[in-house]
Amino acid sequence: MTGECLTRVRGWQAVKTSSAVVNATMTQHAGTGQPRTANGDGPVLALERVSLAFDDKVILRDVSFTLLRGHTKIILGASGSGKSTILKLITGLLKPDGGEIWVNGERVDSMSEQEMMKVRADLGMVFQEGALFDSLTVAGNVGYKLTEEMQWKDEDVEKRVEEVLGFVGLGEFYDRMPSELSGGQRRRVAIARALASRPGILLYDEATTGLDPITATSIDEEMTKLRDLEEVSSIIVTHQLRDAFFVATHEARRRNGRIEIVEADAAKCDEAEFIMLKDGLVCFEGNAAELRAATDPYIRDFLS
Repeated sequence: MTGECLTRVRGWQAVKTSSAVVNATMTQHAGTGQPRTANGDGPVLALERVSLAFDDKVILRDVSFTLLRGHTKIILGASGSGKSTILKLITGLLKPDGGEIWVNGERVDSMSEQEMMKVRADLGMVFQEGALFDSLTVAGNVGYKLTEEMQWKDEDVEKRVEEVLGFVGLGEFYDRMPSELSGGQRRRVAIARALASRPGILLYDEATTGLDPITATSIDEEMTKLRDLEEVSSIIVTHQLRDAFFVATHEARRRNGRIEIVEADAAKCDEAEFIMLKDGLVCFEGNAAELRAATDPYIRDFLS
């Protein structure tokens, strides 16, 4: 499952290509060019042979992958390997030099800024430091998009803010200021803010970096809950291997009115796939067990 450019596709086979990772299960929707999986269920997100360079520095070369509804992609790689760049391309903050990017069946790499605003309505972003507004309360931060961009009624905003803060375990922090929160609490508020508008796709950019292990695990659990209980599709950019493997090998379940985080079975583990970037290429794509079993020297060194 390793080498210069390998991918594992649905059907659990490895396909080797000369440069790009090609999802062999994808076909083209007749008459539209829209990618879809072979069983007819289109991915919520797809990159097809995406390339990007800044002057002479190549960031990404023929990067391809798909994300299915309710699944997770975890992007690993050394600093400067292009992990966060992929998120900027998905959200339209950067435009690729080549290739195609699809979100919810729409090609977005050639969209105008105005057109991208509609696409971003279904994208939630969680930044490394939370990126909260220091002058707003927790409730003001969580409800900001609903009030300022979506023009929700005040009573609807209040209800939704209370709902998502309860989901991340911060219901009693409604009127607190960001300066009164711990690092972990700020990250959970950031997750609640990203969740408030009910996006189908959440993008996490180093969401646990700088946190102690116990606090980081609480963030891992929130990401797991959103995926399994809210059916949110997610892309996680991280270099924190412990957190990456936690999300990939655990699942959230409701039992007797409570939410439990338990070890995932094999089928559930297959819904979380790792992507390893090296020199602008995808050098690995597979589940947690396959990543641990990889023999490629670069991957072994990265995991050590």
